[in-house]
Amino acid sequence: MVDELDRRLIALLRADSRAPAAGLAKALKVSRGTVQNRIERLVAKGVVQGFTIKTRPDVEANRVRAIMTIAIEGERSGAVVKALKGFPEVSAVHTTNGRWDLVAELDVETLAAFSQALDRVRQIEGIASTETSILLATQKL
Repeated sequence: MVDELDRRLIALLRADSRAPAAGLAKALKVSRGTVQNRIERLVAKGVVQGFTIKTRPDVEANRVRAIMTIAIEGERSGAVVKALKGFPEVSAVHTTNGRWDLVAELDVETLAAFSQALDRVRQIEGIASTETSILLATQKL
């Protein structure tokens, strides 16, 4: 489904989703048409689900970002993940091994919104317990 050229193309698009096809083609040592066809195919097959932007950390410095670890009761992980997908404050959900079953990334505008989001998430049926840490600073590697 995805070959090495696709992986390299995706990596370049992650770094700059607005990179021109000609520049991508030069970096990949393929034709511009190959790049365009590959991007169209990746989008059509759902491998690439969208293109986004990155902002400087100081642009949204007042946003509250956090990581919530979640323990699930029994076999309810599918229902919990489905419920979490409906929360606009939840930007990603990861399954894990170890003590916690899920890790949810939260992103809100204020501490009040953060508190409300925590309350709403904790009320989801099937969640046994949670632990949340606010992200104070991020170092991009």
